[in-house]
Amino acid sequence: MIDVVVVGAGAAGLMAAIQAARAAPDASVVALDGAKSIGAKILVAGGGRCNVTHFEVGERAFAGSTPAAIRKVLRRFDVAAVRAFFEELGVELKREETGKLFPTTDRARTVLDALLRAAQDAGVDLRHPWRVESVTREGEHFVVTGPEGRLQARRVILATGGKSLPKSGSDGHGYAMVRSLGHSTTPRLFQSLVPLLLPDGYFVTALRGVATPVSLRVQSGTGKTLHRFEGPLLCTHFGISGPAVLDISRYYLDAHEADSDVALVVNWLPGETRESLDRALIDLRGAPPMQLLEQRLPVRLAKALCEQAGVDTSEVHVDLTKKTRKRLVAVLTEMPLPVTGPRGWTWAEVTAGGVPLRELDLKTLASRVCPGLYVCGEICDVDGRIGGFNFQWAWSSGYVAGRAAVGA
Repeated sequence: MIDVVVVGAGAAGLMAAIQAARAAPDASVVALDGAKSIGAKILVAGGGRCNVTHFEVGERAFAGSTPAAIRKVLRRFDVAAVRAFFEELGVELKREETGKLFPTTDRARTVLDALLRAAQDAGVDLRHPWRVESVTREGEHFVVTGPEGRLQARRVILATGGKSLPKSGSDGHGYAMVRSLGHSTTPRLFQSLVPLLLPDGYFVTALRGVATPVSLRVQSGTGKTLHRFEGPLLCTHFGISGPAVLDISRYYLDAHEADSDVALVVNWLPGETRESLDRALIDLRGAPPMQLLEQRLPVRLAKALCEQAGVDTSEVHVDLTKKTRKRLVAVLTEMPLPVTGPRGWTWAEVTAGGVPLRELDLKTLASRVCPGLYVCGEICDVDGRIGGFNFQWAWSSGYVAGRAAVGA
């Protein structure tokens, strides 16, 4: 009979196992993971550097469950505690201009190796590949079953991840397991922090590699701005990516599912309004618009946007008609992008949706419907912005669930 079985050894699962074993040295803690190589998501995060957390993390950086519920969990193991934890493991973190915190080595492997050492030192029995097919409640204990065998456990922590980056092992099977134990999941499980597709042949796809700061907004069918993000946008052969796109993707996809008239609108000149740009174009007094735009935009993009507005970029002197000028202003500041969908789970960094936090005791992340079960990490209905926020949720929720599972 094992005291605690942790299902999933990603960021949240490793933290939960470490905290459980540290808090109860005499308890048996087994962490199971179906992947041949542990920590795939950690290794690819932040371009292989692992954005461990953010300098300042608040509940408003997350979506899904209520901000108040998310805040209660984050406060139990906040950014300062995460920094102290990793520094204790020998992982020094540095703050970049964006507020993101990375290991000073700029290597994700530094973070993963430290976690694996901490798990070993704490006495965690880490078994992989050990895929869990089912978790059932039998009397006062659980039975964890998979191709590798059958385990009995007094308590179980589900840290299976979501559906994003399925090659890492998070193929969504955790949702079926948690539902089999009496929980619900949100009606929709969809991609978050994901690049967006544009139609084949759309002019943006010919600008592969061009990046520029933009303002993106989700606009309702009535013209109301529902969400807005600013940051870099990257033009790609399939559509758009970059921080601003990833951040707004879940909000656009969620709103568009409910209302097909919802649009994603880009302002290629953040800070400019229709009125201010119109005045600036008038002030050119016959000089070509490129004279103004090439100071603010990559030249290839500026030319392409002018072409979209029907403005000839080869002329030295341009007398813009009012109609043409207004059209150029609209293209530059209020261009709806014909998004055809997300790029796919393989490229999504996180899953939106999951187990609602209202079904968990927020002090312990213990299940309110299945005694002895704890739930943490991405399987919860919590997803954050880019910048280390989702890792912070993993560390915080893993800490709470791990210690609570052994009564600490």
